[in-house]
Amino acid sequence: MLNGIYIHIPFCLNKCNYCDFLSFKSTVEEREKYVTALIEEINMYPKFSLNTVYFGGGTPSLLTPEQVSRILSNLNISENAEITLEVNPKTVNLEKFKSFRKSGINRVSIGIQSFDSENLKTLGRMHSSAEGEEAFFLARKAGFENISLDLMFSLPNQSLENLKFDLKKLFSLKPEHFSIYSLIWEEGTEFFTKLEKGEYKETDNDLEASMYEVIIEEAEKQGYIQYEISNFCLPGKRALHNTKYWKNEEYLGVGLGASGYYNDIRYKNDLTFPEYYGKISNGIKPIFEEEFVSPDEKEVYEYILGLRVIPDGIFPKGKSLSLCETLVEKGFLIKKNANNYTLSKKGILMANDVFSEFI
Repeated sequence: MLNGIYIHIPFCLNKCNYCDFLSFKSTVEEREKYVTALIEEINMYPKFSLNTVYFGGGTPSLLTPEQVSRILSNLNISENAEITLEVNPKTVNLEKFKSFRKSGINRVSIGIQSFDSENLKTLGRMHSSAEGEEAFFLARKAGFENISLDLMFSLPNQSLENLKFDLKKLFSLKPEHFSIYSLIWEEGTEFFTKLEKGEYKETDNDLEASMYEVIIEEAEKQGYIQYEISNFCLPGKRALHNTKYWKNEEYLGVGLGASGYYNDIRYKNDLTFPEYYGKISNGIKPIFEEEFVSPDEKEVYEYILGLRVIPDGIFPKGKSLSLCETLVEKGFLIKKNANNYTLSKKGILMANDVFSEFI
């Protein structure tokens, strides 16, 4: 049953050096025009009862609390729903955090990326380390009791000691949740250009593996549960919306370039403003790409995505059952009870290789 919605806000203060997400600089007028169109798109879909709402980007915190409130008022949101807003530290203050809470936001995901000033400069982030910490404290002061922090590792020239510095800072704040992703060298980014020129080099595989192991070990010491490959939480604080993706559940995706999964169809919205606004003005959903997911494909998705949710794992059948037994013998999976299989420590470190076995 569909009960979640992802809302893409494609605006940023600037383009970070590593980023290939669909985002642009914008004016106040452009953001208002977009919010109006976004609401029109939302109203093209049935009024599902939603228990998760996720504002992603881009930088959703560039919107005003009034705009966020207006978007939420056009949704049918169930009681006790998780409503998340991604936040850039440079775009908020105490009053804005308070107003976001009043608008209905009850969870914020703050893009810290690193607590090291040099790393932030390399990444092209506009906020300082101090501003990143301050955003966390302001969110707390505004009354947010469910805060997630986003970090990155395996950055250009990053050492293991430098990563440990970031982790020490992170755990001193004790957020309810954190995500930490290794750098992906995306074509078309400034990072990729420097990689091609030889100005940067990719992190050695052994060092990156050591970094990941340190993250897992230190998180466990601090009482965090690794419930997904790159996501950790205190007990009872999983990201409910993102968990829908990993459980292969259907969800609406609205906004420029947003992806969704509805009625067994995975779809992607238009990538340019003229196409997006043009279709909406004609009462047409701004979808440019659709893929019907067959029962067999759905099963594969469920296994690959489900294994990401480490404590839960999967319940395979048919050929996949014998494959799982083979992966247990190789040490990549652990067999729990009632044919429940989860990634082993070795499997977590080589997750992509494990997932490829199911394709």
